[in-house]
Amino acid sequence: MNLMGIDMGTTSVKTAVFTDKLIEKMKLTADYTLEAKGDIIEFPAEKYWEIVKGEIEKVTAELKIDALAIDTQCETLILTDEDGNPTRKAIVWLDNRATEEAKMIEEHFGRKRVYEVTGQPEVTATWPASKLLWVKRNEPEVFEKTKKIFLLEDYILYKMTGKFITEKTLQSSTIYFDITKNAWWDEMLDFIGVDKNMLPELLDSGVYVGDYEGIKVSTGAMDQVSGAIGAGIVEDGIVSVMTGTTMVIFTPSDSFPEYNPDSIVPCHYNYDGKFCLLSWSPTAGMALKWFKNALCESFSFAELDELAKDIAPGSDGVTFLPYLCGSTMPKYNPEARGSFTGLTTEHSRAHFVKAVMESVACMLKSNLDYLSLDVKEIRAMGGGASSPLWCQIKSDMTGKKLVTLKNKETACLGAAILAGVGTGVFCSVKSACQMIEIGKSYTPSGKDYTECYERYERYDKILNV
Repeated sequence: MNLMGIDMGTTSVKTAVFTDKLIEKMKLTADYTLEAKGDIIEFPAEKYWEIVKGEIEKVTAELKIDALAIDTQCETLILTDEDGNPTRKAIVWLDNRATEEAKMIEEHFGRKRVYEVTGQPEVTATWPASKLLWVKRNEPEVFEKTKKIFLLEDYILYKMTGKFITEKTLQSSTIYFDITKNAWWDEMLDFIGVDKNMLPELLDSGVYVGDYEGIKVSTGAMDQVSGAIGAGIVEDGIVSVMTGTTMVIFTPSDSFPEYNPDSIVPCHYNYDGKFCLLSWSPTAGMALKWFKNALCESFSFAELDELAKDIAPGSDGVTFLPYLCGSTMPKYNPEARGSFTGLTTEHSRAHFVKAVMESVACMLKSNLDYLSLDVKEIRAMGGGASSPLWCQIKSDMTGKKLVTLKNKETACLGAAILAGVGTGVFCSVKSACQMIEIGKSYTPSGKDYTECYERYERYDKILNV
């Protein structure tokens, strides 16, 4: 059997096909450009469907597909009339126009109440509740015509099957979904003026909902949950770290953490009816890419590894704070900036490279410590996972086993697994994940990064305030 997973990213759609043994048979990518003007970021809803439809046609011209599922970003909002015709362009998750509406919601409910119902510790302009209130206040004629409210995955499923349905992981950050009761939050809906009939039916992930062109279609999951499934993050003690432009740490949780006014770590609904925590930092792989482009233009990333590999732990006193785009977790400070400290005439380019790598490993350790996680294994994804040196530094810094994955398109794989679960190919997500193949494995080498981490923490307290 051939299972298709479609990963709808912010500016690209990735599609991959796997066998029922999770062997990849085909993959392709379609890029697209958002319409951005300041805080307003939109995209024609119909074009999302045109892209997905076109990618499916490319695949099915070569392979027979038995089942598919989709993962998407969470907060992209699509409004339609009763027949599913868009009443305006999609408001992309990055859109920040609804700042005033977010303040109104926070003043009415308070952060504590919002967190206790939805798991979101902040009320922001990106949340669909804020966006809907903005439309109601600023585009009343659009709001009057709107009879169906979709998020991106919902809309694609509707175009495929005609079913007005959604799945719960996608709704976590709408802040009108109660993740503890698995139901719409009536109090929030009343405040923003939305009738429950305007919202789709709530389903679990991996549920068969209908057919498209002879392909069985199942519900997927939000992108981070799908990526975690594709990485096999389905057991206690196993977490994932995505070191791409940003760093995202995903960990499943059996319980819903109590409200902490000093924490901005969100808790989301997970595919299995439990929960997951997402910690993220805006600069990770971006820091090394910036350094390469600005100061090592002629070097490849592999050459940077070779350059830094013989530098001792702690980079002989050089410390880098990787806050090129501010700091988020565990300390929220958008005004924070990057810096090198501890420099002497003895230091070389290699010390700078090693210090940048160590800083991201320190950031990983600080987030794991902050989350108080009992971690036995870290699964590394993203561009950073292709650097053996960086992976070993992270293992040494955290004192944890770290593994990479043979399949790099974990979100597509996670969606394909959910397609298989929904159609009975797999009896469960967990059983399917047993087939996921590990790439390289790294264990702590014995190199001591204690002083390096303590120095990082000391400078962080001085400079990140």
